[in-house]
Amino acid sequence: MNSFPAQGRPAEEILQQIDHMKSHDMDSTGSRLWSLVYYHSPEVLQLAQEVYARYISENALNPLAFPSLRRMENEVVSIVKGLLHCPPAGGGTMTSGGTESIFLALKAARDYARMHKPHLSHLEVVAPLSAHPAFDKAAHYLGLRLIHTPLDSDGAADVSAMEAAISERTVLLVGSAPSYPHGVVDPIPQIAELAQRKGLLFHVDACVGGFILPFLERIGLPIPPFDFRVEGVTSLSVDLHKYGYTPKGASVILYRERALRRHQFFVYGGWNGGIYASSSFSGTRSAGAIAAAWAVLQYLGETGFVAAAQAAWETTRRIHSAISDIAELYVIGRPAATVFAIGAHPPLDIYALGDALAKRRWFLDRQQRPASLHLTVTAGHARVVEEFIRDLREAVAEERLRLGRGAWRRRMGRTAVRAGLAVLPERWVRSMARWISRTAQTDRPPRRTAALYGMMASLPQQGSVEKLVEDFLDQALGA
Repeated sequence: MNSFPAQGRPAEEILQQIDHMKSHDMDSTGSRLWSLVYYHSPEVLQLAQEVYARYISENALNPLAFPSLRRMENEVVSIVKGLLHCPPAGGGTMTSGGTESIFLALKAARDYARMHKPHLSHLEVVAPLSAHPAFDKAAHYLGLRLIHTPLDSDGAADVSAMEAAISERTVLLVGSAPSYPHGVVDPIPQIAELAQRKGLLFHVDACVGGFILPFLERIGLPIPPFDFRVEGVTSLSVDLHKYGYTPKGASVILYRERALRRHQFFVYGGWNGGIYASSSFSGTRSAGAIAAAWAVLQYLGETGFVAAAQAAWETTRRIHSAISDIAELYVIGRPAATVFAIGAHPPLDIYALGDALAKRRWFLDRQQRPASLHLTVTAGHARVVEEFIRDLREAVAEERLRLGRGAWRRRMGRTAVRAGLAVLPERWVRSMARWISRTAQTDRPPRRTAALYGMMASLPQQGSVEKLVEDFLDQALGA
Protein backbone atom coordinates (compact mmCIF):
# COMPACT_ATOMS: atom_id res chain seq x y z
CA MET A 1 0.00 0.00 0.00
CA ASN A 2 1.38 3.39 -0.94
CA SER A 3 1.60 6.03 1.77
CA PHE A 4 1.32 9.79 1.45
CA PRO A 5 4.78 11.24 0.62
CA ALA A 6 6.25 12.84 3.73
CA GLN A 7 7.92 15.46 1.56
CA GLY A 8 7.37 16.73 -1.95
CA ARG A 9 9.40 15.34 -4.83
CA PRO A 10 11.19 17.20 -7.63
CA ALA A 11 9.04 17.78 -10.71
CA GLU A 12 11.64 16.23 -13.02
CA GLU A 13 11.68 13.03 -10.94
CA ILE A 14 7.88 12.82 -11.04
CA LEU A 15 7.79 13.34 -14.81
CA GLN A 16 10.40 10.62 -15.32
CA GLN A 17 8.32 8.16 -13.28
CA ILE A 18 5.19 9.06 -15.21
CA ASP A 19 7.01 8.55 -18.51
CA HIS A 20 8.22 5.16 -17.30
CA MET A 21 4.74 4.03 -16.21
CA LYS A 22 3.16 5.37 -19.38
CA SER A 23 5.69 3.55 -21.56
CA HIS A 24 3.84 0.29 -20.79
CA ASP A 25 0.47 1.70 -21.97
CA MET A 26 -0.87 1.41 -25.48
CA ASP A 27 0.28 4.38 -27.56
CA SER A 28 -2.77 6.62 -27.89
CA THR A 29 -1.28 8.39 -30.92
CA GLY A 30 -0.02 5.30 -32.74
CA SER A 31 -3.42 4.33 -34.22
CA ARG A 32 -3.01 0.75 -32.97
CA LEU A 33 -6.13 0.90 -30.82
CA TRP A 34 -9.46 0.20 -32.54
CA SER A 35 -11.54 1.65 -29.69
CA LEU A 36 -11.20 4.07 -26.76
CA VAL A 37 -9.09 6.61 -28.69
CA TYR A 38 -10.13 8.74 -31.68
CA TYR A 39 -6.93 10.12 -33.14
CA HIS A 40 -6.84 12.55 -36.03
CA SER A 41 -3.34 14.01 -36.44
CA PRO A 42 -0.41 15.54 -34.52
CA GLU A 43 -1.63 19.02 -35.45
CA VAL A 44 -5.09 18.54 -33.94
CA LEU A 45 -3.60 16.93 -30.83
CA GLN A 46 -1.14 19.78 -30.30
CA LEU A 47 -3.82 22.45 -30.67
CA ALA A 48 -6.13 20.63 -28.25
CA GLN A 49 -3.34 20.24 -25.69
CA GLU A 50 -2.40 23.91 -25.83
CA VAL A 51 -5.97 25.16 -25.52
CA TYR A 52 -6.79 22.65 -22.77
CA ALA A 53 -3.76 23.83 -20.78
CA ARG A 54 -4.92 27.45 -20.98
CA TYR A 55 -8.15 26.49 -19.23
CA ILE A 56 -6.81 23.89 -16.83
CA SER A 57 -7.76 25.89 -13.71
CA GLU A 58 -11.08 27.40 -14.77
CA ASN A 59 -14.38 25.92 -13.60
CA ALA A 60 -17.38 25.80 -15.94
CA LEU A 61 -19.81 25.41 -13.03
CA ASN A 62 -20.60 29.13 -12.94
CA PRO A 63 -21.08 30.71 -16.39
CA LEU A 64 -20.93 34.21 -14.86
CA ALA A 65 -17.33 33.92 -13.72
CA PHE A 66 -15.89 32.85 -17.07
CA PRO A 67 -17.90 34.38 -19.94
CA SER A 68 -15.43 33.03 -22.50
CA LEU A 69 -16.49 29.49 -21.53
CA ARG A 70 -20.16 30.39 -21.77
CA ARG A 71 -19.57 31.75 -25.26
CA MET A 72 -17.59 28.70 -26.39
CA GLU A 73 -20.13 26.23 -25.01
CA ASN A 74 -22.99 28.09 -26.68
CA GLU A 75 -21.13 28.14 -29.99
CA VAL A 76 -20.28 24.44 -29.80
CA VAL A 77 -23.92 23.56 -29.07
CA SER A 78 -25.07 25.84 -31.89
CA ILE A 79 -22.68 24.14 -34.35
CA VAL A 80 -23.93 20.70 -33.33
CA LYS A 81 -27.55 21.83 -33.57
CA GLY A 82 -26.98 22.92 -37.15
CA LEU A 83 -25.12 19.75 -38.05
CA LEU A 84 -27.93 17.53 -36.78
CA HIS A 85 -30.81 19.76 -37.94
CA CYS A 86 -32.12 20.60 -34.49
CA PRO A 87 -34.88 23.20 -34.95
CA PRO A 88 -34.39 26.80 -33.72
CA ALA A 89 -36.78 26.12 -30.83
CA GLY A 90 -34.52 23.33 -29.63
CA GLY A 91 -31.68 23.54 -27.16
CA GLY A 92 -28.82 21.62 -25.66
CA THR A 93 -25.86 21.60 -23.31
CA MET A 94 -22.37 20.20 -23.23
CA THR A 95 -21.65 17.31 -20.89
CA SER A 96 -18.65 15.25 -19.82
CA GLY A 97 -19.43 12.35 -22.16
CA GLY A 98 -22.00 10.01 -23.63
CA THR A 99 -22.90 8.45 -20.29
CA GLU A 100 -23.81 11.83 -18.80
CA SER A 101 -25.72 12.84 -21.94
CA ILE A 102 -27.74 9.62 -21.80
CA PHE A 103 -28.28 10.05 -18.06
CA LEU A 104 -29.71 13.53 -18.64
CA ALA A 105 -31.96 12.32 -21.47
CA LEU A 106 -33.45 9.71 -19.14
CA LYS A 107 -33.77 12.19 -16.28
CA ALA A 108 -35.58 14.65 -18.53
CA ALA A 109 -37.93 11.90 -19.73
CA ARG A 110 -38.60 10.73 -16.18
CA ASP A 111 -39.34 14.21 -14.84
CA TYR A 112 -41.42 15.05 -17.92
CA ALA A 113 -43.53 11.96 -17.25
CA ARG A 114 -43.87 12.83 -13.56
CA MET A 115 -45.24 16.24 -14.55
CA HIS A 116 -47.67 15.02 -17.20
CA LYS A 117 -48.60 11.61 -15.73
CA PRO A 118 -48.28 12.00 -11.95
CA HIS A 119 -50.46 8.93 -11.31
CA LEU A 120 -47.81 6.59 -12.77
CA SER A 121 -45.09 4.86 -10.77
CA HIS A 122 -42.32 2.41 -11.71
CA LEU A 123 -41.67 4.18 -15.01
CA GLU A 124 -40.14 2.24 -17.91
CA VAL A 125 -37.81 2.79 -20.86
CA VAL A 126 -37.84 0.50 -23.92
CA ALA A 127 -34.49 -0.03 -25.65
CA PRO A 128 -33.04 -2.64 -28.06
CA LEU A 129 -30.51 -5.15 -26.74
CA SER A 130 -27.80 -3.32 -28.67
CA ALA A 131 -28.34 -0.03 -26.79
CA HIS A 132 -25.30 1.11 -24.83
CA PRO A 133 -25.11 -0.07 -21.18
CA ALA A 134 -25.09 3.60 -20.18
CA PHE A 135 -28.88 3.37 -20.51
CA ASP A 136 -28.94 0.50 -17.99
CA LYS A 137 -26.62 2.46 -15.72
CA ALA A 138 -28.73 5.62 -15.89
CA ALA A 139 -31.96 3.67 -15.36
CA HIS A 140 -30.39 2.02 -12.32
CA TYR A 141 -29.48 5.36 -10.77
CA LEU A 142 -32.77 7.06 -11.68
CA GLY A 143 -35.11 4.33 -10.48
CA LEU A 144 -36.36 3.47 -13.95
CA ARG A 145 -36.99 0.00 -15.37
CA LEU A 146 -35.20 -0.65 -18.67
CA ILE A 147 -36.90 -3.19 -20.90
CA HIS A 148 -34.62 -4.75 -23.53
CA THR A 149 -36.11 -5.87 -26.83
CA PRO A 150 -34.63 -8.30 -29.39
CA LEU A 151 -32.90 -7.41 -32.64
CA ASP A 152 -33.64 -8.41 -36.21
CA SER A 153 -31.36 -10.64 -38.28
CA ASP A 154 -29.14 -7.68 -39.24
CA GLY A 155 -28.62 -6.57 -35.64
CA ALA A 156 -31.01 -3.60 -35.80
CA ALA A 157 -33.86 -2.86 -33.41
CA ASP A 158 -37.00 -4.94 -34.01
CA VAL A 159 -39.71 -2.25 -34.05
CA SER A 160 -42.58 -4.71 -33.62
CA ALA A 161 -40.87 -6.12 -30.51
CA MET A 162 -40.46 -2.58 -29.16
CA GLU A 163 -44.15 -1.90 -29.72
CA ALA A 164 -45.08 -5.08 -27.90
CA ALA A 165 -42.96 -3.98 -24.91
CA ILE A 166 -44.72 -0.63 -24.50
CA SER A 167 -47.05 -0.24 -21.53
CA GLU A 168 -48.80 2.66 -19.83
CA ARG A 169 -45.64 3.09 -17.72
CA THR A 170 -43.38 3.62 -20.74
CA VAL A 171 -41.88 7.12 -20.88
CA LEU A 172 -39.13 6.82 -23.50
CA LEU A 173 -38.07 4.78 -26.55
CA VAL A 174 -34.39 4.44 -27.50
CA GLY A 175 -32.58 3.93 -30.80
CA SER A 176 -28.90 3.99 -31.78
CA ALA A 177 -27.15 5.63 -34.74
CA PRO A 178 -25.19 3.45 -34.84
CA SER A 179 -25.07 0.89 -32.03
CA TYR A 180 -21.54 0.44 -30.74
CA PRO A 181 -21.14 -3.37 -30.98
CA HIS A 182 -21.75 -3.83 -34.73
CA GLY A 183 -22.16 -0.33 -36.16
CA VAL A 184 -25.78 -0.91 -37.20
CA VAL A 185 -28.13 2.09 -37.41
CA ASP A 186 -31.53 1.30 -35.94
CA PRO A 187 -34.66 2.07 -38.03
CA ILE A 188 -35.01 5.55 -36.57
CA PRO A 189 -37.99 6.72 -38.72
CA GLN A 190 -40.04 3.65 -37.81
CA ILE A 191 -39.27 3.98 -34.09
CA ALA A 192 -40.07 7.71 -34.29
CA GLU A 193 -43.43 6.97 -35.91
CA LEU A 194 -44.15 4.47 -33.14
CA ALA A 195 -43.22 7.05 -30.48
CA GLN A 196 -45.50 9.66 -32.03
CA ARG A 197 -48.37 7.20 -32.32
CA LYS A 198 -48.01 6.22 -28.67
CA GLY A 199 -47.36 9.75 -27.42
CA LEU A 200 -43.86 8.95 -26.17
CA LEU A 201 -40.49 10.65 -26.12
CA PHE A 202 -37.77 9.17 -28.33
CA HIS A 203 -34.03 9.49 -27.74
CA VAL A 204 -31.45 8.74 -30.44
CA ASP A 205 -28.04 7.72 -29.13
CA ALA A 206 -25.70 9.16 -31.77
CA CYS A 207 -22.77 9.39 -29.37
CA VAL A 208 -20.64 7.37 -31.79
CA GLY A 209 -22.18 8.43 -35.08
CA GLY A 210 -23.20 12.03 -34.61
CA PHE A 211 -19.92 13.43 -35.91
CA ILE A 212 -19.26 10.91 -38.68
CA LEU A 213 -22.63 10.04 -40.26
CA PRO A 214 -23.42 13.61 -41.44
CA PHE A 215 -20.04 13.90 -43.16
CA LEU A 216 -20.29 10.44 -44.73
CA GLU A 217 -23.64 11.58 -46.10
CA ARG A 218 -21.89 14.60 -47.66
CA ILE A 219 -19.45 12.38 -49.55
CA GLY A 220 -22.37 10.46 -51.03
CA LEU A 221 -22.99 7.49 -48.74
CA PRO A 222 -26.64 6.44 -48.30
CA ILE A 223 -26.85 7.12 -44.56
CA PRO A 224 -30.20 6.12 -43.00
CA PRO A 225 -32.19 9.04 -41.53
CA PHE A 226 -31.35 9.45 -37.85
CA ASP A 227 -31.32 13.10 -36.71
CA PHE A 228 -33.92 15.81 -36.05
CA ARG A 229 -35.04 15.71 -39.69
CA VAL A 230 -37.01 12.69 -38.50
CA GLU A 231 -40.22 13.87 -36.86
CA GLY A 232 -40.66 12.16 -33.53
CA VAL A 233 -37.01 12.36 -32.44
CA THR A 234 -37.25 14.41 -29.24
CA SER A 235 -33.66 14.20 -27.97
CA LEU A 236 -30.27 13.16 -29.31
CA SER A 237 -26.78 12.71 -27.84
CA VAL A 238 -23.48 13.09 -29.70
CA ASP A 239 -19.92 12.83 -28.39
CA LEU A 240 -17.36 15.34 -29.60
CA HIS A 241 -14.51 13.33 -28.12
CA LYS A 242 -15.22 10.52 -30.55
CA TYR A 243 -15.38 11.44 -34.24
CA GLY A 244 -15.19 15.12 -33.30
CA TYR A 245 -11.54 14.35 -32.41
CA THR A 246 -11.60 16.54 -29.30
CA PRO A 247 -10.09 15.63 -25.91
CA LYS A 248 -12.05 13.37 -23.59
CA GLY A 249 -14.80 15.00 -21.60
CA ALA A 250 -16.88 16.60 -24.36
CA SER A 251 -20.39 15.54 -25.41
CA VAL A 252 -23.62 17.34 -26.33
CA ILE A 253 -27.22 16.51 -25.45
CA LEU A 254 -29.86 18.12 -27.71
CA TYR A 255 -33.63 18.48 -27.35
CA ARG A 256 -36.19 19.33 -30.00
CA GLU A 257 -37.82 21.75 -27.53
CA ARG A 258 -36.14 23.79 -24.80
CA ALA A 259 -39.07 23.05 -22.49
CA LEU A 260 -37.92 19.43 -22.41
CA ARG A 261 -34.33 20.48 -21.69
CA ARG A 262 -35.48 22.24 -18.53
CA HIS A 263 -36.27 18.85 -17.01
CA GLN A 264 -32.55 17.99 -16.90
CA PHE A 265 -31.71 21.07 -14.79
CA PHE A 266 -31.22 21.08 -11.03
CA VAL A 267 -31.81 24.22 -8.97
CA TYR A 268 -31.76 24.59 -5.19
CA GLY A 269 -32.49 27.98 -3.62
CA GLY A 270 -32.34 27.14 0.09
CA TRP A 271 -28.59 26.76 0.59
CA ASN A 272 -26.85 29.37 2.76
CA GLY A 273 -23.98 29.34 0.27
CA GLY A 274 -26.23 30.92 -2.31
CA ILE A 275 -28.51 29.68 -5.05
CA TYR A 276 -27.13 26.47 -6.57
CA ALA A 277 -27.98 25.74 -10.19
CA SER A 278 -26.59 23.12 -12.54
CA SER A 279 -27.58 22.49 -16.14
CA SER A 280 -26.08 18.98 -16.13
CA PHE A 281 -25.28 16.19 -13.69
CA SER A 282 -21.77 17.45 -12.98
CA GLY A 283 -21.18 20.35 -10.65
CA THR A 284 -17.62 21.37 -11.34
CA ARG A 285 -17.01 20.92 -15.07
CA SER A 286 -13.80 20.73 -17.07
CA ALA A 287 -13.21 24.07 -18.74
CA GLY A 288 -10.35 22.57 -20.73
CA ALA A 289 -12.63 20.06 -22.47
CA ILE A 290 -15.07 22.79 -23.50
CA ALA A 291 -12.38 25.15 -24.78
CA ALA A 292 -10.47 22.42 -26.62
CA ALA A 293 -13.67 21.14 -28.26
CA TRP A 294 -14.44 24.64 -29.52
CA ALA A 295 -10.88 25.02 -30.83
CA VAL A 296 -10.85 21.70 -32.72
CA LEU A 297 -14.19 22.46 -34.40
CA GLN A 298 -12.86 25.85 -35.47
CA TYR A 299 -9.57 24.35 -36.69
CA LEU A 300 -10.98 21.54 -38.83
CA GLY A 301 -14.17 23.18 -40.04
CA GLU A 302 -16.59 21.37 -42.33
CA THR A 303 -14.00 20.62 -45.00
CA GLY A 304 -11.67 19.09 -42.43
CA PHE A 305 -14.36 16.81 -41.06
CA VAL A 306 -15.44 15.76 -44.55
CA ALA A 307 -11.83 14.84 -45.34
CA ALA A 308 -11.53 12.90 -42.07
CA ALA A 309 -14.74 11.00 -42.82
CA GLN A 310 -13.48 10.18 -46.31
CA ALA A 311 -10.21 8.80 -44.90
CA ALA A 312 -12.00 6.71 -42.28
CA TRP A 313 -14.46 5.34 -44.84
CA GLU A 314 -11.78 4.38 -47.36
CA THR A 315 -9.83 2.66 -44.57
CA THR A 316 -12.96 0.79 -43.51
CA ARG A 317 -13.60 -0.40 -47.07
CA ARG A 318 -9.99 -1.60 -47.30
CA ILE A 319 -10.36 -3.70 -44.15
CA HIS A 320 -13.73 -5.09 -45.28
CA SER A 321 -12.16 -6.15 -48.56
CA ALA A 322 -9.32 -7.91 -46.75
CA ILE A 323 -11.75 -9.72 -44.44
CA SER A 324 -13.78 -10.97 -47.42
CA ASP A 325 -10.61 -12.64 -48.72
CA ILE A 326 -10.10 -14.61 -45.48
CA ALA A 327 -12.39 -17.63 -45.45
CA GLU A 328 -12.57 -17.91 -41.66
CA LEU A 329 -13.66 -14.29 -41.03
CA TYR A 330 -16.74 -12.20 -41.75
CA VAL A 331 -18.22 -8.80 -40.89
CA ILE A 332 -21.19 -9.11 -38.54
CA GLY A 333 -24.53 -7.65 -39.60
CA ARG A 334 -24.83 -4.67 -41.93
CA PRO A 335 -22.78 -1.81 -40.51
CA ALA A 336 -23.67 1.58 -41.96
CA ALA A 337 -20.42 3.44 -41.50
CA THR A 338 -16.95 3.06 -39.95
CA VAL A 339 -17.83 0.95 -36.89
CA PHE A 340 -18.08 -2.82 -37.24
CA ALA A 341 -17.21 -6.20 -35.74
CA ILE A 342 -15.35 -9.25 -37.05
CA GLY A 343 -16.71 -12.73 -36.42
CA ALA A 344 -15.09 -16.10 -37.11
CA HIS A 345 -16.35 -19.39 -38.53
CA PRO A 346 -15.57 -22.46 -36.39
CA PRO A 347 -13.20 -23.88 -35.52
CA LEU A 348 -11.29 -20.57 -35.47
CA ASP A 349 -11.53 -18.93 -32.04
CA ILE A 350 -12.06 -15.18 -32.49
CA TYR A 351 -10.74 -14.50 -28.99
CA ALA A 352 -7.56 -16.42 -29.75
CA LEU A 353 -7.22 -14.33 -32.89
CA GLY A 354 -7.56 -11.25 -30.71
CA ASP A 355 -4.69 -12.52 -28.55
CA ALA A 356 -2.59 -13.16 -31.65
CA LEU A 357 -3.18 -9.56 -32.75
CA ALA A 358 -2.42 -8.30 -29.24
CA LYS A 359 0.99 -9.97 -29.47
CA ARG A 360 1.52 -7.78 -32.52
CA ARG A 361 0.56 -4.71 -30.44
CA TRP A 362 -2.99 -4.20 -31.76
CA PHE A 363 -5.77 -3.54 -29.25
CA LEU A 364 -9.31 -4.66 -30.19
CA ASP A 365 -12.33 -4.96 -27.90
CA ARG A 366 -13.63 -8.49 -27.32
CA GLN A 367 -17.41 -8.77 -27.69
CA GLN A 368 -20.01 -11.45 -27.09
CA ARG A 369 -23.34 -12.71 -28.46
CA PRO A 370 -21.83 -13.42 -30.93
CA ALA A 371 -18.15 -13.62 -30.08
CA SER A 372 -16.38 -10.94 -32.09
CA LEU A 373 -13.65 -8.32 -32.27
CA HIS A 374 -14.68 -4.66 -32.48
CA LEU A 375 -13.19 -1.97 -34.72
CA THR A 376 -13.91 1.75 -34.68
CA VAL A 377 -12.04 3.15 -37.69
CA THR A 378 -10.83 6.76 -37.55
CA ALA A 379 -8.91 9.04 -39.90
CA GLY A 380 -5.73 8.19 -38.03
CA HIS A 381 -5.99 4.50 -38.99
CA ALA A 382 -5.41 5.32 -42.66
CA ARG A 383 -1.64 5.39 -42.05
CA VAL A 384 -1.51 1.92 -40.45
CA VAL A 385 -4.20 0.01 -42.34
CA GLU A 386 -1.86 -1.98 -44.57
CA GLU A 387 0.26 -3.05 -41.59
CA PHE A 388 -2.90 -4.11 -39.75
CA ILE A 389 -4.16 -6.15 -42.70
CA ARG A 390 -0.78 -7.87 -43.02
CA ASP A 391 -0.78 -8.74 -39.32
CA LEU A 392 -4.41 -9.89 -39.49
CA ARG A 393 -3.56 -12.32 -42.29
CA GLU A 394 -0.50 -13.57 -40.42
CA ALA A 395 -2.49 -14.01 -37.21
CA VAL A 396 -5.19 -16.02 -38.98
CA ALA A 397 -2.53 -18.20 -40.62
CA GLU A 398 -0.93 -18.73 -37.22
CA GLU A 399 -4.24 -19.77 -35.66
CA ARG A 400 -5.00 -21.99 -38.64
CA LEU A 401 -1.70 -23.81 -38.12
CA ARG A 402 -2.25 -24.07 -34.38
CA LEU A 403 -5.71 -25.54 -34.90
CA GLY A 404 -4.34 -28.12 -37.30
CA ARG A 405 -1.92 -29.37 -34.67
CA GLY A 406 -4.47 -30.05 -31.96
CA ALA A 407 -7.98 -29.11 -33.00
CA TRP A 408 -9.65 -32.22 -31.60
CA ARG A 409 -8.10 -31.72 -28.14
CA ARG A 410 -9.25 -28.10 -28.00
CA ARG A 411 -12.79 -28.99 -29.10
CA MET A 412 -12.99 -31.66 -26.39
CA GLY A 413 -11.56 -29.19 -23.88
CA ARG A 414 -14.10 -26.51 -24.70
CA THR A 415 -16.95 -29.03 -24.45
CA ALA A 416 -15.67 -30.18 -21.07
CA VAL A 417 -15.35 -26.60 -19.80
CA ARG A 418 -18.89 -25.73 -20.83
CA ALA A 419 -20.25 -28.86 -19.20
CA GLY A 420 -18.24 -28.22 -16.05
CA LEU A 421 -19.32 -24.60 -15.73
CA ALA A 422 -22.94 -25.69 -15.90
CA VAL A 423 -22.64 -27.98 -12.84
CA LEU A 424 -19.81 -26.57 -10.70
CA PRO A 425 -20.74 -24.48 -7.65
CA GLU A 426 -20.63 -20.79 -8.46
CA ARG A 427 -17.95 -20.11 -5.82
CA TRP A 428 -15.62 -22.57 -7.61
CA VAL A 429 -16.27 -20.94 -10.97
CA ARG A 430 -15.60 -17.50 -9.52
CA SER A 431 -12.33 -18.71 -8.01
CA MET A 432 -11.26 -20.10 -11.39
CA ALA A 433 -12.12 -16.82 -13.11
CA ARG A 434 -10.18 -14.81 -10.51
CA TRP A 435 -7.15 -16.99 -11.17
CA ILE A 436 -7.41 -16.52 -14.93
CA SER A 437 -8.05 -12.78 -14.61
CA ARG A 438 -4.67 -12.26 -12.92
CA THR A 439 -3.21 -12.27 -16.44
CA ALA A 440 -4.68 -8.79 -16.82
CA GLN A 441 -3.56 -7.53 -13.39
CA THR A 442 -0.22 -6.16 -14.56
CA ASP A 443 1.21 -2.80 -15.54
CA ARG A 444 1.01 -3.77 -19.20
CA PRO A 445 -1.99 -4.25 -21.51
CA PRO A 446 -3.05 -7.93 -21.43
CA ARG A 447 -2.16 -10.00 -24.47
CA ARG A 448 -3.81 -13.28 -23.52
CA THR A 449 -7.50 -13.06 -22.68
CA ALA A 450 -9.06 -15.84 -24.77
CA ALA A 451 -9.34 -18.19 -21.79
CA LEU A 452 -11.08 -15.60 -19.63
CA TYR A 453 -13.52 -14.53 -22.38
CA GLY A 454 -14.17 -18.14 -23.32
CA MET A 455 -15.04 -18.99 -19.74
CA MET A 456 -17.34 -16.00 -19.34
CA ALA A 457 -19.09 -16.73 -22.64
CA SER A 458 -19.75 -20.28 -21.43
CA LEU A 459 -21.48 -19.29 -18.19
CA PRO A 460 -25.19 -20.15 -18.29
CA GLN A 461 -26.44 -17.10 -16.39
CA GLN A 462 -25.80 -13.40 -17.05
CA GLY A 463 -25.79 -12.80 -13.30
CA SER A 464 -22.79 -15.10 -12.94
CA VAL A 465 -20.87 -13.10 -15.54
CA GLU A 466 -21.69 -9.85 -13.75
CA LYS A 467 -20.45 -11.21 -10.42
CA LEU A 468 -17.20 -12.30 -12.07
CA VAL A 469 -16.69 -8.81 -13.48
CA GLU A 470 -17.41 -7.31 -10.05
CA ASP A 471 -14.64 -9.54 -8.69
CA PHE A 472 -12.36 -8.37 -11.48
CA LEU A 473 -13.08 -4.69 -10.80
CA ASP A 474 -12.55 -5.19 -7.07
CA GLN A 475 -9.10 -6.64 -7.75
CA ALA A 476 -8.20 -4.12 -10.46
CA LEU A 477 -8.97 -1.13 -8.23
CA GLY A 478 -6.64 -2.49 -5.57
CA ALA A 479 -6.84 0.15 -2.86
